[in-house]
Amino acid sequence: MPEDTNRVTEINISQEMRNSFLDYAMSVIVSRALPDVRDGLKPVHRRIVYTLHQLGMTPDKGYRKSANVVGNVLASFHPHGDASVYDTMVRMAQDFSYRYMLVDGHGNFGSVDGDSAAAMRYTEAKMAPITQELLRDIQKETVDFGENYDGRLEEPLVLPSRFPNILVNGAAGIAVGMATNIPPHNLGEVIDGLLAMIDDPDIDVDGLMNYIKGPDFPTSGLILGREGIKKAYHTGRGSVRLQAKTRIEEANNGKMRIVVDELPYQVNKAKLVEKIAELVRDKKVDGITDLRDESDRNGMRVVIELRRDVNPKVLLNNLYKHTSLQTSFGINMLALVDGKPLVLNLKQVLFHYLEHQKVIIRRRTEFELRKAEERAHILEGLRIALDHIDEVIELIRASQTTQEARDGLMNKFGLSEVQAQAILDMRLQRLTGLEREKIEDEYQGLLKTIAELKAILNSEERILGVIQDELKEIRGKYADERRTRITLSPEEIADEDLIPEDEVAILLTHRGYIKRMAPSSYRAQRRGGRGVSGMGVRDDDFTQHLFVTSSHNHLLFFTNKGKVYRMKAYEVPELGRAARGTAIINLIQVEQGEYIEAIIPVKNFTADSYLFFSTKFGVVKKTALDEFGNIRRNGLFAINLRDGDELVGVRLTDGEQEIILGTKNGMSIRFPEQDVRKMGRTATGVKGIALGEDDIVIGMEVIVLDRDVAIVTTKGYGKRTPLSEYRTQSRGGKGIKTQNVTKRKGKVVGLKVVSEEEDLMIVTTSGLIIRMNISGISKMSRYAQGVKLMNLREEEEVATLARVEREEVPPEEDKDEEDQE
Repeated sequence: MPEDTNRVTEINISQEMRNSFLDYAMSVIVSRALPDVRDGLKPVHRRIVYTLHQLGMTPDKGYRKSANVVGNVLASFHPHGDASVYDTMVRMAQDFSYRYMLVDGHGNFGSVDGDSAAAMRYTEAKMAPITQELLRDIQKETVDFGENYDGRLEEPLVLPSRFPNILVNGAAGIAVGMATNIPPHNLGEVIDGLLAMIDDPDIDVDGLMNYIKGPDFPTSGLILGREGIKKAYHTGRGSVRLQAKTRIEEANNGKMRIVVDELPYQVNKAKLVEKIAELVRDKKVDGITDLRDESDRNGMRVVIELRRDVNPKVLLNNLYKHTSLQTSFGINMLALVDGKPLVLNLKQVLFHYLEHQKVIIRRRTEFELRKAEERAHILEGLRIALDHIDEVIELIRASQTTQEARDGLMNKFGLSEVQAQAILDMRLQRLTGLEREKIEDEYQGLLKTIAELKAILNSEERILGVIQDELKEIRGKYADERRTRITLSPEEIADEDLIPEDEVAILLTHRGYIKRMAPSSYRAQRRGGRGVSGMGVRDDDFTQHLFVTSSHNHLLFFTNKGKVYRMKAYEVPELGRAARGTAIINLIQVEQGEYIEAIIPVKNFTADSYLFFSTKFGVVKKTALDEFGNIRRNGLFAINLRDGDELVGVRLTDGEQEIILGTKNGMSIRFPEQDVRKMGRTATGVKGIALGEDDIVIGMEVIVLDRDVAIVTTKGYGKRTPLSEYRTQSRGGKGIKTQNVTKRKGKVVGLKVVSEEEDLMIVTTSGLIIRMNISGISKMSRYAQGVKLMNLREEEEVATLARVEREEVPPEEDKDEEDQE
């Protein structure tokens, strides 16, 4: 038979090498070395977790031999060496390798000293509790499956991963031409960052870093400085310096010693002790007399005994320099996105994870909706059968075969084949009254479930709400305290750390000029009755907001448009007593027509403090203070205002206060703050007072006992009324009268809760300002029309009023005022 020469093909060897190596490289990258951004797992990790699931090795069951798991992984999904699978599973069970272990190991799984794990035939394992969250809802068609290596079985291409495992446990791997090294993080911090991103999709990396402080390693230790973290989170690449936690203590013999309690991540303790001993032997470090490893099951403890004449801090710095007591961790956040390796910054990692969760919730909801509709369909058939039970029984008895009975039911009652079969399968006990009632209750419940599931599918906001609720549930179950402390590096001191934390006085004028002063000098101006003002202002301006706070506290600026801006108190320019101040628009990006309605100083954004809001249209809202922990430089909406509505008041409360609202037409309402449930930052709020025609809210105050309510009208009339005349009511009512509004006296322009130690500033539409002592305003009942507080020119009205701190006035100025009167 002649030889077939056409079977020989000439190729370019360099091109063939290039193509073959590229295929090999991509196979290593995609199928072996890099984690998927969605679940943070490489194929071998995913296969181990899925095998544990298939074998039913859940946390509530007993341990089974590790060899059993490894054998099943190899046989079903991972045709590689058994050592690679077992070594991976061992790391997943080590509390010094994984921040949140995915495998619960029983037996010798190695140690921080570098000891190897016992052979797989000796150790046992099962799923760790948190691993269930990686697999939750996998049975509800939430992820795609593909064929295993020989086509016999199917394996998940990704896990549902109901928490961001890519950051929580990190990943490390070397592919061809690229490597990944993602550090572990604190579960609670990562979920908080994700929740903040759901609330504010425009949040930047700096905003996320308010929640995710930095890596959190299982071996604790210290991170020196924030610059490396910041660079890694912004670019996806960076390096952080890790340091052991050490302390210097005095021994019983009077000598000093260094004690090491925590090591940097991935440092081998035995090798560290060996290295220190080597340095002492080679005389590179002098002054160590003894070295002991006293670690036990209660924790780590390495003791370094020193000579009496040795400076322990100097020796410790030498050890940092020459040993792994101080190391660096190179961060390279490389992961697979749609099968392609990409370097991702912090926000991108969370974004891709969140998109994955949207898909999971949508697919789960579609699955549950389909199952609910299928069940409802069957129940509809059973209801029809129960309504015609005698005819159904007669038809079935008259049928010769099951098929004939099924066809008869379908033709006579218009049933589907599934419904007809369900009727034939129905047991006689379902005919009892109680069972009939159960069927009806189940059917009605299913109708509600179907409506709810459809509502979720039709709303992106509802899907995000489900994700938020389930993330909060996981955080509540598994979140713990941060282990790794982040400290300043010697080369890195933040600006804030250079500013002493002192008390400062913040002053903001009616026309929007702000400054910072030392409170001691500010108060000193009021001693001896000299009456020097705390701010040099124009004749048509006055200090409207004045308070004392810490220089490191946050200031929240709320505007009439419902936006909130934030800055630190020390960022407000410090100016002298006579200076007018800096225009607020130079510090925060307020828009045209916006003015500051309230300033709230805040030290910590805690969940047990609240901000209480009121709007012109009578809407009130209460939001936990911690929802304002991250605010962009250009502001954030603090309340969702309806068209034409404006914010009229914001107060910081403890959730137990009483609120009073006043309206333009002389109505008011006093109600407990508990009447208003806690709402999210973007919520609109609920009705605080039912407004009459052409009426608006002109003031909101927090009740302070033993004070009065001051009312001023547009025509310059005013009065004080004891708070006792305002009874407590329920929120949302019309309220009670606080002023008899007449054409001659005018509408109410302002309501303030005041004390006799304060002054009232009244501003007219022409810019005229009058200042008067509260004690000079007459006390009257709610029904009184008030007395004249100021004389107004024709066409002039009172525009606004403000409660301000009392300023002492010199006798000469007192005399001038009397002459003017």
